[in-house]
Amino acid sequence: MQKHIDPAVIKKVEDLRQALHRHNYRYYVLDDPEISDSEYDRMMQELIELEAAFPGLSSPDSPTLRVGATPLDKFESVAHSLPMLSLNNGFNDTDIIEFDRRIKKNLNTDDEIIYTAEPKLDGVAVELIYENGRLVTASTRGDGINGEVITSNVRTIRSVPMLIENGKDKSIPSLIEVRGEVFINLEEFRRLNDERLGQNLHPFANPRNASAGSLRQLDSRITAKRPLEIFFFGVGIVSDLVLESHWDTLVALQDLGFRINPLIKPKITIKAVLNYYRELVEKRHQLPYDIDGMVIKVDSFRMQRHLGSTSRSPRWAIAYKFKALQETTRVTNIEVQVGRTGALTPVAHLVPVNIGGAKVSRATLHNEDEIKRKDVRIGDTVLVQRAGDVIPEVVKVIGSKRTGEEKTFKMPHKCPVCSASVVRAEDEAALRCINTACPAQVKERIKHFASKGAFDIDGLGDKLVEQLVDKGLLFSYADIFRLNEDVLENLERMGPKSAKNLIVAIDKSKKIMFSRFLYALGIRYVGENAASILAREYQRLDNLLSVTVIDRNNAIEELKSIKEIGKTIASSIVDFFKQDANLKTVNRLFASGVEILHDVPKEPGGLTGKVFVLTGTLENMTRSEAKKVIEEAGGKVSSSVSRNTDYLIAGSSPGSKLKQAKDLGVEIIDETTLRQLMIDV
Repeated sequence: MQKHIDPAVIKKVEDLRQALHRHNYRYYVLDDPEISDSEYDRMMQELIELEAAFPGLSSPDSPTLRVGATPLDKFESVAHSLPMLSLNNGFNDTDIIEFDRRIKKNLNTDDEIIYTAEPKLDGVAVELIYENGRLVTASTRGDGINGEVITSNVRTIRSVPMLIENGKDKSIPSLIEVRGEVFINLEEFRRLNDERLGQNLHPFANPRNASAGSLRQLDSRITAKRPLEIFFFGVGIVSDLVLESHWDTLVALQDLGFRINPLIKPKITIKAVLNYYRELVEKRHQLPYDIDGMVIKVDSFRMQRHLGSTSRSPRWAIAYKFKALQETTRVTNIEVQVGRTGALTPVAHLVPVNIGGAKVSRATLHNEDEIKRKDVRIGDTVLVQRAGDVIPEVVKVIGSKRTGEEKTFKMPHKCPVCSASVVRAEDEAALRCINTACPAQVKERIKHFASKGAFDIDGLGDKLVEQLVDKGLLFSYADIFRLNEDVLENLERMGPKSAKNLIVAIDKSKKIMFSRFLYALGIRYVGENAASILAREYQRLDNLLSVTVIDRNNAIEELKSIKEIGKTIASSIVDFFKQDANLKTVNRLFASGVEILHDVPKEPGGLTGKVFVLTGTLENMTRSEAKKVIEEAGGKVSSSVSRNTDYLIAGSSPGSKLKQAKDLGVEIIDETTLRQLMIDV
């Protein structure tokens, strides 16, 4: 800290920061500025100069950080406290009506369900964590379980609060995880691309790509030059706020200074939802930003909790997608690709066409039934659609364009890669190669095994995997750990240095967390979230194996008892571990030095089964420290008071939770009593 700073300078810096935060909020959130741009710029420049002259006055929440910070070497990874799940999609009114029917059935009610509907921005989802009102971490959605830390980049977005101000009748939460969608409006996107073309740089394909690329800049000074905006749509973990519904949450966020989309329609019935969808379809092309549909959420949190989630998506929400962007082109050929599980997928090769800013030269035909239903032939003119990141697909054939020279395509009776027989299960549309040693399957399994969410082997890319399999150097992902530098350095596009780096990466990958290990095995239907659930439930591989070796039906039933693990996933897990070949491969991994790392299981504590709620300021520990102490003793800390709450720990200046606890007859204790309680039990 720099000594002897004039108090007048300190006050000037504090006043400038406070004023700039307020003007940012009025300009970027309320769209109601109080000063001119030039006056704002003068204030910002004055603060920049003062902070440069007095480094001891630096602050992590200074408005000057919106211009960027020192470049990073790489992005760190962070786990989301609550998964950022993806949404199931609906494509017509029937899908949405069926969604409403399922909601009523699961809630066992015939009453109208109240929903909140909001535009679905075509942007990039992020999570921002605030502690005691200060932005401390920002991350991408990533895979939904883990994201990349992009705090410096998010600070450059002018509509993101650096500090939370007291909301209307609401105190600042000690912890709040806020989720939003980052985007670039269309006019700014065109301007950005014009600038890039003027600098002989490639233009961005679309606003979403521009947003994603801007957020992943290691140098936040580059991000600061990009016109990023954000709307907030929900929360993760929240303390100190009693929130009963999704709309309550959005109102609370707005009161705390977060920017909410003004087009959100709160508390409406399913009929109004469908009417509003048609309104949005009409407004879509008049909006200053891209939207690709509407998100429909059950408004009541009590109902949301009852409905729950699958391992991939919440049951209480759905995305009603707009009709995808479409173009016509011609099918020049159809080839069959073989995937990791042996599924044969027909793929149409197309005369390249631009759809929604992306060049499309291939489109999936899904399976044999789809080809027959749509009667797709080589040489046909077809309608192709692309929606977001979804693989382009052939929608239909333009029959009037046929010349008679088109060729009918038939799926092969043998695998196009290994010539093994193909079969089709009764309940499946896909043909599958029965040869698990098929080179195509082996390649895809190895690519999956080495991928970022699995063993994350840096340098083992797709081309190298294909080369290693084609040369007979890899027959299974277990063979990866037998590679050596002498073999690798003689391969194409490899040399001594690349070979050495890859071996180092392979050795480094041998120590792996249990959830990543399970995901890496490539068990059908077991994605990263399901793998995390299994790892948390069973702790060790031996525990999971002991379940799968019992009678198949009993094993499936036990796995199904785990929340978010359904029959399909359970059956796949049991069948995988009942195959001797798979167990031998797993044992080969261990013989090669692979070591599964486990979270140390906590011993049952004296507070096991007890539910605590915290309110107010504690004297000798922070609320985070109190939460940790309680959880280490086996207790659970909840964010809201209910009839299930055993104790309310009240510090100084308690909030509304104190009255709620009294009304419900919940025992109210202080910090000293908590410590005594832990000793007594």
